[in-house]
Amino acid sequence: MIARPNAPHARIAAALDTADPAQAEAWAASLAGRVGILKVGLELFCLAGPGIVSRIAQHAPVFLDLKFHDIPNTVAGAVRSACALKPAMLTIHAAGGAPMVTAAREAAEKAGGADRPAILAVTVLTSTNAETLASTGVIGGPVQQVLRLARVALEAGADGLVCSPQEVAPLRATFGPGPMLVVPGVRPPGAARGDQSRVATPAETVGSGADWIVVGRPITQAADMAASADSIAAQIETGLAA
Repeated sequence: MIARPNAPHARIAAALDTADPAQAEAWAASLAGRVGILKVGLELFCLAGPGIVSRIAQHAPVFLDLKFHDIPNTVAGAVRSACALKPAMLTIHAAGGAPMVTAAREAAEKAGGADRPAILAVTVLTSTNAETLASTGVIGGPVQQVLRLARVALEAGADGLVCSPQEVAPLRATFGPGPMLVVPGVRPPGAARGDQSRVATPAETVGSGADWIVVGRPITQAADMAASADSIAAQIETGLAA
């Protein structure tokens, strides 16, 4: 299973969010050595298929972000299939409940062995705010819901969590240093929020205790992607030193 990163650049998970496989591979090549992991999400995977994972993995480990959420047996089967692609990380939804999370962890252990992916439980999406949660019947706001889902997922065997920057400190205060925390919704100072609701800067996020930060458009849409990744790594170093 993937080890926690130490170097600032290794803490960056670059999101290859595109429907163009050739573009994704070009991005991956440009970012090799400047980020720690490359994220393949639904948009790219659904168009390019499983083969894109092995091609991207030639440049850096792959974070396969497919957010499985189904009955435990179906999720276990999906995890077994995904393990054949040898991703470093794999996401499931914590909202699937303890039996689903346990099924995912057990399937990963059986199919992946020592090289299995880290099973990361997605808590509350970074585009979601308190109003959206309330409309679905969830009371108490994002932080409370993240903590509820985190407890369920971690007790059921998840290796770590996906959360917004705003929940990193509460999660560390509640669960300590054990869980891996992978954090999207990170924006360098001055960058547009896009469709994200709960955001913070790279320095703030790692300073709160994040292991990896997920950054997409601020890197992939930059005129110089390598320079943008280097700048974010420098910001991470500042956050770690604070």
